[in-house]
Order: sequence, then structure tokens, then C-alpha cells
Amino acid sequence: MLLLDVTIAIVALPDMARGLHASLGDLQWVIDGYALALAALLLGVGSAADILGRRRVHVAGVVLFAAASLWCGLATGPQMLVTARVVQGVGAAATLATTLPVLGSVYRGRDRSTALGVWGAVSGSAAAVGPVLGGLLTEGPGWRWIFFVNLPVSVAAVWLTLKVVPESKGPRGLRIDWAGTAAFACFAGATTFAVVRAGSDGWASAVTTGSFVVAAVSLLAFVLVERRVAQPLLDLALLRKPAFAGVLLGALAFNGAAFGVIPYLSIWMQTVLGLSPVHGGLTLLPMTGASVVVAILAGKLLHGAPAWLTIGGGLLLIGSGVLCQAVLDAGTGWTVLVPGLGLVGIGVGLVAPALAGAALASVPQERAGMASGAVNTVRQLGYALGVAAFGTVLISRMRDTLSHDAAHTLAGGGAGALRGRVPEHTLRDAFASGLDTASVAAGVTALVAGALVLILVRAPRAAASPAGAPAEKLPAPQG
Repeated sequence: MLLLDVTIAIVALPDMARGLHASLGDLQWVIDGYALALAALLLGVGSAADILGRRRVHVAGVVLFAAASLWCGLATGPQMLVTARVVQGVGAAATLATTLPVLGSVYRGRDRSTALGVWGAVSGSAAAVGPVLGGLLTEGPGWRWIFFVNLPVSVAAVWLTLKVVPESKGPRGLRIDWAGTAAFACFAGATTFAVVRAGSDGWASAVTTGSFVVAAVSLLAFVLVERRVAQPLLDLALLRKPAFAGVLLGALAFNGAAFGVIPYLSIWMQTVLGLSPVHGGLTLLPMTGASVVVAILAGKLLHGAPAWLTIGGGLLLIGSGVLCQAVLDAGTGWTVLVPGLGLVGIGVGLVAPALAGAALASVPQERAGMASGAVNTVRQLGYALGVAAFGTVLISRMRDTLSHDAAHTLAGGGAGALRGRVPEHTLRDAFASGLDTASVAAGVTALVAGALVLILVRAPRAAASPAGAPAEKLPAPQG
């Protein structure tokens, strides 16, 4: 449910724009608000759960997530929806940060490996199910039901957790790094806000520049706090290990490059090509289906393969696949995207299962939980930054053909409002050229990251899946 909500809203964006009169910036924050809150709070909430009790925090997270889902479904305007999505992300952080520790408190030995395998399969299937389920709900009862559907699932999750999961805590004497959590959240939020505003106000505007300054100051504060606090969210000494730094770099680029352009492809397919929400969701199956199949096969056939090869090679495939999508023009349809989407899916299937295990293999065992949490955090941050950055690239390229207002209207799903005032060929050409440029930017990002991973990640032992953790000690995704 948590990972589904990262992708399920993508297909519904055009309907949200029409129903709530939302702008492109609003739509970006519908996606980014959730991912950003999840990324910013994952480490801090995980640490709090070690002290307050993992089951307690897990249940509280699900309840908050459900309440925010109801709020999203009842939203009457874009600001209300974005706010609710941020709260949803807070609940998701509390729930996701405690998922692996909860599994670790219940299962041992081979049962634990089986549980991790099921967990990984469910996580992977979310990417495939999200766009299709989002399309079915949007075209059927309406986009609000992509949030209402979370309510019965949340009730079942709370009931099962209270019934079968014992309470567990971390070692005594732990303290929550509230200052580090606040500084990192401020850095992540200000950076994403600056990139989003750059698309509308320009890179040199006072708002954009000021936001980047806030982000820089927040990052400096985070570094200073983490160097002085007794129990940091992230031990900065780990970043001096080339393998760990390479894994984090790969994780940051992975989600952004693979999925950062997808929301705009969905808007293009529905508002310019005229596809239905269901059809729009099905067009992404070459990517999501390939990723699930390859992840399953890679877990069986590539177990023990070096992480630099699976992660670095996977990123090179993702970069190549995204570049293959930069072939649009005013007369092309969505089918030209299929080869590129399939190639991206293969790369995703290689990278996603390997990241957590590679992070664990690159740090001492006592830092395993911190490493796992850091990877989860930068993956979600990479997605938020990717959506923001590639949206800004899209708009900048569109403005070569259209006016500022027309470009934002078109990218925000308002093609219908422009028809009659702007020639159809111009609309199609502007959107296609913007998507091509954004795809080139995303593809180059993945290729550069893949090359750096191949150079940096030379861990003494490789891991091909999250199950690469020690048999009897499951790392918790927090510091």
C-alpha cells in the first residue's frame, strides 16, 4: 500500500488537474509531497521507533496514513490535496521504517529469509500494479478512490499487527537525533522546492536562489550536527568508503532517472494522445512487468553477483532505455516508447533488489541498519528531485515553442484548454520536444551514475537482494 501510493497517482494526474483546477506545480507536489516526506523522516522516525516501540509506531503510522488518505480523497483544492499527501508521507515513513524490524522480531532463520522474499515480491509488484490500478479506479469510480481504497487495507493492517506482532525495541540508552532529522528535512524540502520553482520563476529568481541558500545552510547544519551528536542518523565517516558512497549515488540516481519522467509521459498520453486512464496505465506495463520478472530471475540466477555489476550495469541499461524514449515528435504515438520502457524495466529489475544488500556489504555489520535506512532515504529523495528537475527541463524546452503560461498549462494537463487557440501540431510538437529533452537529461543522469558505480563499488562481498543480511540479525532501516 505504501509503495503503491508512490505510483498509483501518476495515471490520475490529468483528472486531478481538471477536477481541482491544479497547475503543473500542484501536480508535481502531489507526487513529490508524499515521496519527500517519506524520504525526509524515514531515518528519524526509525530511530524513534527503537525507543518508543516498533509495533506502536508502526500502527500509529498506518492510522495516520489512513486518515491522510481519507483527507486526500475529500480534497476540494490542490493545496488541500498536497498537504494531505505530505501527511500521508509522514505516516508512510513511520510504517515503512518499522516494517523490516517488525519482521525481524517475528521470524528467525529460514523463516526470516522466506518472509524477506515475500516482502520483496510484494514491494516489487507495487510498481507493476500501481499504474494499472490507478487507471482502473480513475476511469471507474473516479480518482478520489485511489486514496479511499487505502482505508480497508489500513484497517486490516492495524488489526493484524495488533493481533500477531509482538512489541519490540532497540537497545537501552538510545536517543533520537531530532536536530539531524529537522536539518535533513529542511535540506530535502528546500532543494526540491527550489527546483520546482525554477521551472516557473527561473533559476536566477529570488525565490529559487533563496531556496537554494536555505538548502545549503540546512545541509551544513546537518553535517555539523551529525559530526557532534553521540548517536547520529548517518555516520558521515561511512561516506569516506567508496563502495558505500557509490551505492548511495546509485540509489539517488536510480529512482529519479527511471521514474522521474513517467508522470509527464502519463499526462502527454492522456491529454495529447487522448488515451483513457486505463490505457495510459497499461502502456507502462512493458517497464513494470519487465522489472518484476527480471527481479525474480535475478534473485535466482544472479545470487552472489558483484554489486558493481548489477547496480552499475542496471543503471547503464536504465540510461540507455530512457534515451531510447527520446524519439517523440508531433506525429508519433506511445508505441515508440515500448522498447525503451522494456529496457528500463530490465535495469530496474537488476538494480532494485541489489541496492540494500550492496549497502550492507559495504559497511561494518554494526552500521547495517544505518546503511539500509540511508539507501531507502536517498531512493525516495532521488524520486522527488527527479520529478522536480525533469519537470523543470520539460517546461524550459516547451517555452521555446509556447508562451510561459501556455507551456505550464500544457504540461499541467490543460491541452484541452489550449486547443482552438494554439494549433494542434504546435501543441504536439511542444510536448514531444519537452519530453525528449527531459528523457535525455534523465538518461544521461543514469549513465553517469552507472559509470561511477562501476568505478566506486568494489565491496569485498556482494549481495543480490535485501536478504543478504546476516541470518539472525535483520538490520532495521534507521540510524
